[in-house]
Amino acid sequence: MTRAHWIAPPGPVAKGMKIGLLGGSFNPAHSGHLHISETARKRLGLDYVWWLVAPQNPLKPVAGMASLARRVEFACAFAARHPRIAVLDIEHALGTRYTIDTLTKLKHCFREARFVWIMGSDNLENFHCWKRWPDIIESVPIAIITRPGSVLSALHAKPLLRFHRARIFSPNRLAYAKPPAIALIDGPRNTESATAIREAALRDEALVRAIPPC
Repeated sequence: MTRAHWIAPPGPVAKGMKIGLLGGSFNPAHSGHLHISETARKRLGLDYVWWLVAPQNPLKPVAGMASLARRVEFACAFAARHPRIAVLDIEHALGTRYTIDTLTKLKHCFREARFVWIMGSDNLENFHCWKRWPDIIESVPIAIITRPGSVLSALHAKPLLRFHRARIFSPNRLAYAKPPAIALIDGPRNTESATAIREAALRDEALVRAIPPC
């Protein structure tokens, strides 16, 4: 029996339940994560959205990355008023580092659930750098939520060009579709990003340090 068999779900998991998976560093969690999650939940008819807080994104630098415990704690507090969002450090428990490995184990652990991978359109720019990215697309349906400044580039991104026949134009069907299945979901866009939040925090810290003491 493998370690994955002992992973407990963060909430109800029943046959046919539709669960969105939003992975990321969440460094820190912000309103953009909530916007993507709620947009996907409503448009796709999802029962829950799981935030998968990554121990360390292989494509992001270690410098400036808060500890996993701190990021999970902040994400839990940030999403506390949203009962349909669950925060997990499940990749730490599963011992996985890459999305394809996490998806494989999640599907094995919770075979009764219908998983949908959720991502912002800005992530399509480097999606082809993810480990076995075509296998990710062929593993679960994918919902791409439009983010400011990345709509046109998303349409011309390598994954959408390669899997153009997998486009689903009725989002409410996506969770039931057999992969590969991709839905590009447009609507009101949230401009907040973790990078901007960290840069603002550094500017504020520098300003405080520049003020001479009384």
